[in-house]
Amino acid sequence: MAQKSFSLSSRVKLANGRTMPQIHLGVYLTRGKETSDAVRWALEAGYRAVDSAQMYHNEHDVGKSILEFLSSKANTEGLKREDIHFTSKLASNTSYEAARKAIKQSVRQCGLGYIDLFLLHSPYGGKAKRLECWKAVEDAIDDGEVRIGGVSNFGVKHLQELLASQPRVHPAVNQIEVHPFNTRTEITSFCREHDITVEAYAPLARALRMNHPTIKTLSKKYSCTPAQLMIRWSLQHDFVPLPKSVTKERIVANGDVGGFGIDEEDMKTVDNLDEYLVTDWDPVDCD
Repeated sequence: MAQKSFSLSSRVKLANGRTMPQIHLGVYLTRGKETSDAVRWALEAGYRAVDSAQMYHNEHDVGKSILEFLSSKANTEGLKREDIHFTSKLASNTSYEAARKAIKQSVRQCGLGYIDLFLLHSPYGGKAKRLECWKAVEDAIDDGEVRIGGVSNFGVKHLQELLASQPRVHPAVNQIEVHPFNTRTEITSFCREHDITVEAYAPLARALRMNHPTIKTLSKKYSCTPAQLMIRWSLQHDFVPLPKSVTKERIVANGDVGGFGIDEEDMKTVDNLDEYLVTDWDPVDCD
């Protein structure tokens, strides 16, 4: 378990040798100005990665905000497109042709020239469709539309199936719901064993457990917010958390987790809060 410093400039190395930021802004359920403002505030605060999806209908808003930031006076570091990591996801696994078309559309929508990380958003659709759509991601990488391929909401059986197909591209990421109240140790252990980085969506459990006594007690001990504690827990497990907020102050605070470290005994205490709390969908066991 990692006990090291983290900041918004921290990066994680992936199985394909590339790296990506270890904290990403989540923009689920945001649209229009709300999305644009959140992305701008995050980039100004030092975030260098944003997690979008076709189903969010905000790829254009995110891409536009990134480009506006890069060309603005707020970009005091002279950052370029390649310094910002943009993620999107395939809405549904229907066919190879539909997936290739959808990926091209996402590239056009975001306006960024390419997508850094593209994921199959879920395992729904069955084995044949999943593998077809993974081939589409592989070909999008070959064609320069995507840099890194991964999956989302895949359970162990789905990952085993993909790896058994001997894909040309090893899935670099599995993005799943992970937080202290849903630790998903079976999936995260499998990912660790097979060099698949775990991205943690809903790392704050959608604020459903912010007032839990253990979270409150440890937040007081470490002089941090409950959100900071949960993000730090995620980082110390070597996950890549995707905290979502549309409030400037919270966006800034969520990225400010370098000033403390959770000790080993307290990490175990937080691990034991697991209650399989699912805050959204849960496709990890689907056929």
